[in-house]
Amino acid sequence: MEYDSAKETLYHIRRVSRLIHKTCNNLLDRADKHDESKLRYPEKAVFDKFTPRLNKVTYGSDEYNDDTAGEMKPALKDHYAANSHHPEHYENGIDGMDLLDLVEMFCDWKAASERHADGDIHRSIAINKERFSMSDQLVSIFKNTIKRI
Repeated sequence: MEYDSAKETLYHIRRVSRLIHKTCNNLLDRADKHDESKLRYPEKAVFDKFTPRLNKVTYGSDEYNDDTAGEMKPALKDHYAANSHHPEHYENGIDGMDLLDLVEMFCDWKAASERHADGDIHRSIAINKERFSMSDQLVSIFKNTIKRI
């Protein structure tokens, strides 16, 4: 009798399905808890003050960078420490992240770009490529993903 791969293939399909579901459940949990630390002291007071200002300036501009490097810096440090989807959470930046961190980070960047009057996810990716020393390959993956969401 010849080998029939159906049983093994069906097992593989079910295993991949379970892993994808587990990954999706993890991402859904992250979605429900995304940036909750911004709703608590000490972050909330700082974000109450600066969010309206930041929404009016261009991401990556001198004005934006002055605000985030100045009075916001302590709150951002707390925020990054509490939220693993930020490269600053890790000593080695994006290289310390996992795929789930990357997905949440990408969605965060996309949503943040929509908050700015002149927001542009493509420009955000270009700025963050330099800011976080992202590889060309990861940048390409992000650009390809824009088309699908």
